[in-house]
Amino acid sequence: MNMGLGLFQEQTLKLVMTPELRQAITILQYSAIDLISYLQDQANENPVFDLEVAGEVASAKAEKPAPEIDWKEIVGNRATGEYPSSKNESTYNPLDYVQQGAETLYEHLERQLGYVKGFSSLQKQIALFLIGNLDEKGYLEITLEEASARLGAEVLEIEDVLSVLQHFDPVGVASRSLEECLLLQLGHLALDDEKIVQVVRNHLQDLADNRYQRIADKIGCTPQEVQAMADLIRTLNPRPGAAFSTVETRYVIPDVTVEKVGNDYVVLVNDVAAPRLKINSFYEKMLSQQKSQDEAKQFIHDKLNAAMWLAKSLEQRRMTLMRVTQAILDMQREFFDRGIHYLKPMTQKEIAERVSLHESTISRATSNKYVQTPRGIFELKYFFTSALSTSSGEATSSESVKRRIKALIEQEDRKSPLSDQKLGEMLLTEGIEISRRTVAKYREEMLIPSSAKRKRF
Repeated sequence: MNMGLGLFQEQTLKLVMTPELRQAITILQYSAIDLISYLQDQANENPVFDLEVAGEVASAKAEKPAPEIDWKEIVGNRATGEYPSSKNESTYNPLDYVQQGAETLYEHLERQLGYVKGFSSLQKQIALFLIGNLDEKGYLEITLEEASARLGAEVLEIEDVLSVLQHFDPVGVASRSLEECLLLQLGHLALDDEKIVQVVRNHLQDLADNRYQRIADKIGCTPQEVQAMADLIRTLNPRPGAAFSTVETRYVIPDVTVEKVGNDYVVLVNDVAAPRLKINSFYEKMLSQQKSQDEAKQFIHDKLNAAMWLAKSLEQRRMTLMRVTQAILDMQREFFDRGIHYLKPMTQKEIAERVSLHESTISRATSNKYVQTPRGIFELKYFFTSALSTSSGEATSSESVKRRIKALIEQEDRKSPLSDQKLGEMLLTEGIEISRRTVAKYREEMLIPSSAKRKRF
């Protein structure tokens, strides 16, 4: 066999990830809020296009001309110093609608410290130091010995100041442990009898596990009395400082809306929240001018192409969301008509085959996306559920089985709650074949405790 070197031409096909394709994939997986941030970043980098917010356009259209002023009447009354009042005068004060800053736990306790009389300058310094070392739950993060070493004060004096702080609002603040926090609240309610104090100090773990009989044997009372004490303890606040935490509230903006019109449903992509792209008129004029330099024209031309690709990617995202949501609507029509119990098992592969797209594209299109329906707001991933077989050979959705388990538990006798095995047997009589382990798994996903912890005496 002869072997040699040579040059040959060959045609091959391969998938190349172009910047435009990468941009389209990125935009597709963004939620409505993330898309707004992405467009703002792109507008800062590309001067050719501007973002036009729908609210600003609407407000500009709604502007009315200012009313004419009768200057003759004003000049005529100048000598007397009397001026006519406006006919549309109102008591509107814009400061009334300015949101007041949330008070922090430190500010709340510092304000109460100002009402304490008889504190020396050292005691106020100790109190401010202790307030500054409270965590977000309202618990003291350092020991009294550490505070004594840093402040140069006696431990007993620091303990006296701490006892005063522990009577501030909210009750239980500046506690050093969960037990101390609960005992302070019980003392404030004058409910700190000997038995409930023993339960808080020595049996909190047994109380969390609903081991009422075990606690009753140790403190010498009935399980019914222990359960009554448990109900009382669960009404207390184990995190007194949580009300002052500054957690940012994040709101869900639906990406798609499904509206019912007569007997049909209409899918609408929510484009109101996202700003619209608008080509800057200044750069359009520069392209049309002959005097512009070639380098400047090339720069503007490149940026204009990037803006056009971005607009195409946004349109492609809109069409993909509409097609995917419409396919979900067609497969889950009974859910939209009759409710959660009629949710069918569905996979991303089935939707991909319906809309002739790749399964990974369906995953990106439904990731972090929400749809507003007549039955509430759901994540698009919510409709993809696993299947459970029934005695008739048909398949049912795992979400509908969860709801059925929850309904059976809500209707149970609390003195004799249903075990996971019993729940499985009851579902089997309804034609749903499910094992005890699967029942336990679904129950834990819904944060429902076991039958032993649900039992009431």
